This record gives sequence, C-alpha cells and structure tokens, in this order.
Amino acid sequence: MSSQTSSPAGRPAQCPVDHGGAITLDPFVADLDAESAALRAAGPLARVVLPGGVACYSVTHHAEARQLLTDPRLVKDIDVWGAWRRGEIPLDWPLIGLANPGRSMLTVDGEEHRRLRTLVAQALTVRRVERLRAGIEALTESMLDRLAALPAGEVVDLKAEFAYPLPMSVVSELMGVDAADHPRLKALFEKFFSTQTPPEEVPRMMADLGELFGRIVESKRREPGDDLTSALLAASEDGDHLTTEEITNTLQLMIAAGHETTISLIVNAVVALETHPEQRKLVLDGAVPWENVIEETLRWSTPTSHVLFRFATEDVPVGDRVLPAGEALIVSFGAIGRDEAQHGPSAGEFDVTRTPRHISFGHGPHVCPGAALSRLEAGVALPALYARFPSLSLAVPADALRNKPIVTQNDLFDLPVRLT
Repeated sequence: MSSQTSSPAGRPAQCPVDHGGAITLDPFVADLDAESAALRAAGPLARVVLPGGVACYSVTHHAEARQLLTDPRLVKDIDVWGAWRRGEIPLDWPLIGLANPGRSMLTVDGEEHRRLRTLVAQALTVRRVERLRAGIEALTESMLDRLAALPAGEVVDLKAEFAYPLPMSVVSELMGVDAADHPRLKALFEKFFSTQTPPEEVPRMMADLGELFGRIVESKRREPGDDLTSALLAASEDGDHLTTEEITNTLQLMIAAGHETTISLIVNAVVALETHPEQRKLVLDGAVPWENVIEETLRWSTPTSHVLFRFATEDVPVGDRVLPAGEALIVSFGAIGRDEAQHGPSAGEFDVTRTPRHISFGHGPHVCPGAALSRLEAGVALPALYARFPSLSLAVPADALRNKPIVTQNDLFDLPVRLT
C-alpha cells in the first residue's frame, strides 16, 4: 500500500469491458447479501468483474477457499497476472492500491513472506496482545463516559464516536502513529478503499499515503519509541535487512487492516444483535458468551467482503472448473461465510448458539496477523457498550443503513443509534 508501483509501458487509459457471462460486482454495494448469494450460486469458482471493468475469478465456497489459500500455484506476484503484463490495468484504476500495494508481506510468498511477517507476528501473538487488554479497557470506558454524558435519547453515530476511534487509537499506539495524523489518515483511507474515488485523484492519493507513512518512519528513525515501527527499524539495523520501503508498506498495511476490520466487526455485531432481538436476549441474559457473538458476526457478516488478489502460475482445478494460468483470483469471504456445505442449511441465519469454523481472517500461512488484536478489541468493546447501554437501539430502520462503496469491506457510512 504505497505509491511505489511498477507497470508495463504503454498502459491504455481504459480497461476492456467484454466479459460475457461474468457477475459484475456492484461498485455501490447496494445489496451485499444478494450479491454474495449470487456468487455462491455460480459455483465455487465464479467469473466476476470488479469496479472499473477489470475481470478476474472469485472463490466463493469454504472448502475450495481453504484449498486455494494454501495452494503454492497461487502467488501474490502481480507480474504473473496476464492482464497486468499486457497493460490492461490502468494506473488510475480505483483499486490499484489493493492490486499493487508495494512490497510487504501482503505481496510476497515463501521465505520472503516469512521474513517480512515474522517481526509483526511476534509482536501480535495472543499472549502479547493480551497485555494490551488493560489499556483497551481504559480507552473503551473513557469513550463510553463521553457518550453517557450526551443528552438522553440523542441520536449518536456509533461508528464515528466509538467503533472508529477505538481501533484507530489502539493500532496507532501499537505502530507509533501520532493522534494528530488521524484526520489525514481517515481522509486518505476513505479514498484508498472507495470504488468511487475519481480516477484523476488516485495517483495523488497514493502519493500522499506514501509521503505520510514515509514521514512517520523517518520520525521513528530519528526518535525511536516503544512501538512496532521502531522495532522494525531496529531489527533492520540488527541484520534482518528490511528496506525502508518494506517498513513503510508494513506500517501502512498494519494501520489500514488494523482499524478497518475491527470497525466493521463492532458495527456489524451491533446491527446483527439489534435486528435479532432473540439472539441479543441470549447474550445479555448471559446464556451465550460474547465470544460467540464475535465469531458468528465474523462468519455471518464478515468485515472483509473480498480480498484482492492471488495469481495462478498454472492451471488450477477448482471443483469441476479450472482457474487458468495467468488469471487473478479474489477470495469472497462474504459469500464463503454463508456456505451451506460448511455451516449447514441455517447458514443464512444469525445464530449466536453455533460455534462456526470460519476463515474470515484467512487461512494458512497468510492468515491475518492482527486477528487476535481485533478479537480482543471487539471482546472488550461490545460487552462494555451493552453493559453501559443495555437498551441501545437503532435510530433508523435496518434497511435504511447504507453500505459504503467499498468492494473489499463490509462497511456502513454510519450507525445512528439511541443510547439508553
């Protein structure tokens, strides 16, 4: 995720649009559930068209996704993608920052992936993350105190006032990012993830992100602190040979993934509970632990709709179909989470009494290293929120909630609630 991109010469301004028979993903994400159902119905391997007219394949069933996420014939090297090599992907494509985010553990495989991932994984083990609990609890209570001071019955955007600042504050402290940079980060990430960012703004946005995170890295080089960015810089000097680009891209990756996923997890859990009062009662009565709410939300309303990309180095059979060599694959977690072959005939229902075996944080060597932190934050935030406001309610009908135009994230513009 940086302004560091490589591209073939002579790239045309537009993408080809003749993708006969493929499912076109809605850039406005008007009905994610219906889109996910259509993807599942198309079979475990579906041909799709991303916003901007870029065609690729999608894996939509649980078993096949587990298989492909550990298949060595699928790699992260964008130069394997035939459409990229042929110059069919414009540099002002709104999703270019996700397809070609620069060198980090997100874009390499094998030994290089292990080298770049090791330091981050060591900092985010379950045991080390648990040490952050007291600080997260204190921050949560402080935010809830502020909400409790508002006039009774006032409509509050729970996303803006709670679900966003909590994980952004936690991951920023972990990575050593100053709170003064939060407004700029929010504005840039809004453009980074949105499919509606005007093409002419994409190069500038990517350059601005690269400049901002480069500045943070250089400030930590001058004045190291007790944070992961400083640790990455120190490890590089001690012989781990991380380049400045790798450290900068890792910082950007961790900030982006470290707050977006948790925001969606908290927001989606609240929406699920408020639209399923019988499930909410089970939790608030203590019949079901909050851990079940978190895992069922991750399955039923997964924070990540689609992950971009993997590229096939050779033909790869998927069920009765074939992912051709040189093609790109996305992992459609929104569809996978409700796969009846994995979760039974009630897969489409939100049920906190089940113990789902989902893959919403990925699978295999590339599973999200921040999964434990996201679970901890949600595990602190949700019970504290409902302990303080047990009669919390949506301030608008559920069907009036609006999805943000983000193909990769299951995210809302806002979450208006009444805190009582």
